[in-house]
Amino acid sequence: MKSLLFTFVGVVHLLCLSSGKAIYGNGISQRTFQEIKEEVATYGNVAKAIINHAIYGKAQNRSYERLALLVYAVGPRLSGSKSLEKAIQIMYQNLREDGLENVHLEPVKIPHWERGEESAVMLEPRIHKMAIFGLGSSIGTPPEGITAEALVVTSFNELQRRAPEARGKIVVYNQPYVNYSSTVLYRVRGAVEAAKVGAVASLIRSVTSFSIYSPHTGIQEYQDGVPKIPTACITVEDAEMMSGMASHGARIVIQLKMGAKSYPDADSFNTVAEIIGSKYPEQVVLVSGHLDSWDVGQGAMDDGGGAFISWEALSLIKDLGLRPKRTLRLVLWTAEEQGGIGAFQYYQLHKANISNYSLVMESDLGTFLPSGLQFTGSDKARAIMEEVMRLLQPINITQVFRNAEGTDINYWIQAGVPGASLLDDLYKYFSFHHSHGDTMTVMDPKEMNIAAALWAVVSYVVADMEEMLPRS
Repeated sequence: MKSLLFTFVGVVHLLCLSSGKAIYGNGISQRTFQEIKEEVATYGNVAKAIINHAIYGKAQNRSYERLALLVYAVGPRLSGSKSLEKAIQIMYQNLREDGLENVHLEPVKIPHWERGEESAVMLEPRIHKMAIFGLGSSIGTPPEGITAEALVVTSFNELQRRAPEARGKIVVYNQPYVNYSSTVLYRVRGAVEAAKVGAVASLIRSVTSFSIYSPHTGIQEYQDGVPKIPTACITVEDAEMMSGMASHGARIVIQLKMGAKSYPDADSFNTVAEIIGSKYPEQVVLVSGHLDSWDVGQGAMDDGGGAFISWEALSLIKDLGLRPKRTLRLVLWTAEEQGGIGAFQYYQLHKANISNYSLVMESDLGTFLPSGLQFTGSDKARAIMEEVMRLLQPINITQVFRNAEGTDINYWIQAGVPGASLLDDLYKYFSFHHSHGDTMTVMDPKEMNIAAALWAVVSYVVADMEEMLPRS
């Protein structure tokens, strides 16, 4: 019954789009979908010019080379660190020198946490030094560390069943990797759930699709009224090893030392640059990535690539002498990794103008060879975006998927603004995500060229169409 209903609704939707009747229900527009489709098709030559310039022309490899210069000069860019603020100042100067308009910094307050020295050693049933990364916002241990027996579990449900065994122990989670969105809950909530049953610390199997003895860090969250305990991620291999030991009845003892510490919030900035619209300058298409990273690896993939193809999108459009009707606004977010802190403050500052935002875009899932575009919006807007993506036929990337995602743009999407994100090889992305492996070595200049071309075509066409994307 459910599938029949879906089919019926889908057929009705397609008939409406092809009937020649106006697809807008808000009285603002009386244009038919066919008219909009024809308008989008007129951008074919512009799209080809952008693609050729990005992939085959003088701009090829530029986003990769720009990213390498920043990454090699600054390294990882943790929220609250001097390296992040140095990167922001470099980018501010870069955007000005690139000839973009209205380049400015918008001040925000962001968290400042440092991991300090950290170690974990299994003392029983044998001596084994483990690779760990403290999780963001974790407290530290006493200077002498915490030495305790381990309780190994594979799920929150198992932890609850074995709650009487957990008091005074270090809880080790060996949860299987299903997908990122569901498995990451163990990283985020692991310490709280362990503390509720009396544990003194928690160690979480790294949330990754692949491991070569590589710990993966990330944010975790404490809960009011629940004791704060130190928490860190361990490698998949060590989590599996201890699970195997425990299943054979071995007593596991771990010594954990963490020098993690939180400091007062630091001053930082969201970095903004624009190509001001020629006809509707108050209306905005926002393209973005985040400039901060974790303090491991180089932050090249997460999210240097996304930030730099967003800059590249504006550069490509400027190079070709194009000026869309609406303003194209580049935002390089700060403190995304701590939960979209910089983006939330941007939203609070600009939400009074929410009706002027046609589309918000964020690239934060890698800049490998794109599969297509993720999109969230009304059916009417989706139909238009499908036409826009047809313009990418020269590079054979035309799919529009559901559920745009991006911590920094979610505030706008939840408020009803159409949103878009770049989708590519998530298995590869989460293999290097938040690890020492996130370096320029995993980046491919040719794939970045293609990602930048897609980003530029979509942002330009949506910004230049006569009307904003319709909302529900």
